[in-house]
Amino acid sequence: MSVYNSSVKRDVEAINNLLKGVTPADKDILGTPLQQIFYGAPGTGKSHKIKEYLDKNDVSKENIFRTTFHPNSDYATFVGAYKPIMTKQYRYNDSGIKITYKEDDDLAQAKKSAPIIDRTIEYGYVPQAFLNAYVRAYQTEEDVFLIIEEINRGNCAQIFGDLFQLLDRGGDGKSSYTIKAGTDIKTYLEEKLGCENEGIKNGELCLPNNLHILATMNTSDQSLFPIDSAFKRRWDWKYIKISNGYEKGDDGEYLKDAEGNKIPLGWEIDIKDKDGNNYDWWQFLQKINSIINYMTASADKQLGYFFCKAIDKKISADVFVNKVLFYLWNDVFKDYAIDEGSLFTYKKDGSEDPIDITFPNFYDEDGNVDTSTVGEFIENVMAWSNEDVE
Repeated sequence: MSVYNSSVKRDVEAINNLLKGVTPADKDILGTPLQQIFYGAPGTGKSHKIKEYLDKNDVSKENIFRTTFHPNSDYATFVGAYKPIMTKQYRYNDSGIKITYKEDDDLAQAKKSAPIIDRTIEYGYVPQAFLNAYVRAYQTEEDVFLIIEEINRGNCAQIFGDLFQLLDRGGDGKSSYTIKAGTDIKTYLEEKLGCENEGIKNGELCLPNNLHILATMNTSDQSLFPIDSAFKRRWDWKYIKISNGYEKGDDGEYLKDAEGNKIPLGWEIDIKDKDGNNYDWWQFLQKINSIINYMTASADKQLGYFFCKAIDKKISADVFVNKVLFYLWNDVFKDYAIDEGSLFTYKKDGSEDPIDITFPNFYDEDGNVDTSTVGEFIENVMAWSNEDVE
């Protein structure tokens, strides 16, 4: 019973820490964790944090392996499986001499006297991201990184399978518990590494201490495939908070003004306010995120600074409507669209009765963005108060 209670206690602590954004230890962006998940709202720069670290530490491309989880991901697409492979081979006659073209062959793009090459299909074991990173880690003493994007968009239990056991690392950074490799994987690894290599010795798999597994997770997508607490416990977690965007130099360091303050990027929405100025992107984000938090009682659907891209520091009207407003309408406020206090219900200038606006209203009859309506919507956002909701 005591073991069970201890396990439950760890589960509860892991969930509470995750909700609070607390990581297991106070470390640098990556520090030393061998398995770490970067999580937060969409647009907070989770993937960029990883890329920034890899670039800053000059990690070579041959030591970086990437994959993206999705609903159809499984063990075979993550680890490896037998697949049909197209191979090429010369055509020989009964005497063992290569057969050549007797004239130019446009279809085969071959010249006269060139040897004829046949393409055949045969089955072979094809390794995927995990196994490629695993092999590389045992072939070098350098750090190797397996990057998993959108880890919660796939069924982790199905994808990792028995590899789950390997994620439990000891103080030396290696897997605390090894697992027996399947016949296909064992044969492949023995060919690549040799039978006595630690990576497949005695037919067992064991993660080395130079193999890092880093992943990203959008909190707005957490309902796709919930990650169980046993899986969560085997990872360090890094919460990426929504913040203003700041200028950086070629070295990746923040640029600062004369007073030592970081210089904001200063992105704008290319829609004019009543004074003829563009709306400030960061001010809009701060306001809309506070509304999202109030209306939905959750921070999961909030927007990060890099939710969309700016060109010359301007977010075009098309990008703003098609990415930001569509996200708000379709994913965030779809259950609150016509509620009292909704962003999509407000009074137009000079009108006494509130009107309901739907997403098509952001376009004119020719299918172009109606900047006037978009501007009114932004004004409504910036003027919104929770007093509007009874």
